[in-house]
Amino acid sequence: MSTVTDQFRRVFGEDPEGVWEAPGRVNLIGEHTDYNNGLVLPIALPQRTYAAARRRVDGTLRLSSTSGGEVEIALHDIAPGVPDGWGRYAAGVLWALREAGHLVGGLDIAIDSTVPIGSGLSSSAALEGAVAAAASDLFGLGLLADDSTRTTLAALCQKAENVIAQAPTGGMDQAASLRCTEGHAILLDCRNGHVSQIPFELRSHGLVLLVIDTKAQHANSDGQYGRRRAACERAAAELGVTSLRDVPYSHLAQALHKLEHDHELFARVQHVVSEIQRVRDTVEALEAGELAEVGLLFTSSHLSLRDDFDVSCDELDVAVDSAIGAGALGARMTGGGFGGSAIALVPERLAYDVERAVTNAYQRRGFTKPAFFRATPAGGARRTE
Repeated sequence: MSTVTDQFRRVFGEDPEGVWEAPGRVNLIGEHTDYNNGLVLPIALPQRTYAAARRRVDGTLRLSSTSGGEVEIALHDIAPGVPDGWGRYAAGVLWALREAGHLVGGLDIAIDSTVPIGSGLSSSAALEGAVAAAASDLFGLGLLADDSTRTTLAALCQKAENVIAQAPTGGMDQAASLRCTEGHAILLDCRNGHVSQIPFELRSHGLVLLVIDTKAQHANSDGQYGRRRAACERAAAELGVTSLRDVPYSHLAQALHKLEHDHELFARVQHVVSEIQRVRDTVEALEAGELAEVGLLFTSSHLSLRDDFDVSCDELDVAVDSAIGAGALGARMTGGGFGGSAIALVPERLAYDVERAVTNAYQRRGFTKPAFFRATPAGGARRTE
């Protein structure tokens, strides 16, 4: 926090009015289901993005990042794709708030983050959440007051990412960054926005959730994500449903029979419908304390994402296979795919063995050395000073 405050003083020549933070997230299970109105099960991470902010008397947004880069733009000039780069995620939040009728003016904002960028841990939603929290407090919007108002703010952050950043993501990342509570995963129903807080405690089971940052960069705005979403929408249209959430798991075989003429749509539907069921099964297993079953569901999810949704890559597959080979109960890619991070459910006594196995496997294949950390469920966006 002192880093971002010092950055603000250095760049803008005065003290900020406050500092706000928002977390990255790890999705335990439920990948590419959010934009299909399905179920997801993320946790918020202790890794945060910090925004030191101060109001301006004019309609200008000025941004400065401790990692380099500055942006200045008039609020009325914010538009799809403008500004470019990382600044569009922050600028888009102010645009979305104003579009919703909130009286939001100019800001000076300094940004610092411990969420790894491009790692599939939702650094973009953490940035949006921190800026949104700052704007809500500074302009008296009251959108951090309770889960209901945070739901509204999360939807506006998603709109910012979809319209201004032009990334066709679902709403899971923003919901996790704003609505998660410490010690819990959230079971988010993306059809109606309902959240259930699911206790997620591994220590008493002798387990840790190991995050493996593969260092294979990914981006949700590079077109691959959008193509998967478009395929799901085509499949829903062919099946005569509003979204793939409307295909019951018990009717999956019948739905697939109707799509036998199109291998792509067949595979995409097979993943989405089965993945929504895996979320339900994971919640049941967690509530029953059956962590070995959770591990099996993790691995099943990864195989589906690899084979049916075609969003994995060599680095993710090697991380998953190596972790399981070294004793993990299960492992899977997390996030949009095409790179980013994997997670592994690991007996604590074997955590270093798993790290070593993955590192050695990467070295043998000439991959960039991976990074690791143990994830614990944290709370959502808030004012921190």
